[in-house]
Amino acid sequence: MASTDQNPPQHPLRHSPRRPLTVGFDLDMTLVDSRPGIAAAYRALSAETGVPIDVDLVVSRIGPPLETELAHWFPADGVAAAADRYREIYPDHAIAPSTALAGARESVAAVRALGGRAIVVTAKYEPNAKLHLAHLGIEPDTVVGWLWAEAKGEALREHGAQVYVGDHTGDVRGARVAGALSVAVTTGPCDAAELRTAGADVVLEDLTGFPAWLAAFEADRAV
Repeated sequence: MASTDQNPPQHPLRHSPRRPLTVGFDLDMTLVDSRPGIAAAYRALSAETGVPIDVDLVVSRIGPPLETELAHWFPADGVAAAADRYREIYPDHAIAPSTALAGARESVAAVRALGGRAIVVTAKYEPNAKLHLAHLGIEPDTVVGWLWAEAKGEALREHGAQVYVGDHTGDVRGARVAGALSVAVTTGPCDAAELRTAGADVVLEDLTGFPAWLAAFEADRAV
């Protein structure tokens, strides 16, 4: 369901030569509810290393790079090794428990139905991101991993994305760098007020309202 920000705002892209529609999506907590899987992977890492980790706290702040979170639990000289091990054990623990968020499949399909390209740009390790998508039957045209916040903007610009959909203020910053319109959903750790303050152009409660919003946006671009 959409918030009050339902109508595409005026945007410079409308006044530029019309490019083929390309929409970028974040992965964790935008397309995929990866909290159960991430929790399972952290529990396994904690058991293996003997390092106590508050898993509930971890999954409440999903978004930034893995190393940022691990630095809360491991000494600085142990973060890189812990991150490598986490990524190794992730497929066995995190893929099966994670689910598609409401409207995720329909939103990717809506881009295709309009003749556009759907890309995923995520901070997650790219091979693990692809495992999630394959397991859930979500098939974007391109997946780009290991990028966070402003760095996401570089990939979005490279692929010509006009829209980037995410759940975190870091995603809003990435959209800004790319010159893309920022569509934010409140399914992650950031609430609507926080996302608007960060500069989101549109805020939706979840992706169920995105296909209708996108149809209006594309019709507006055609004018």
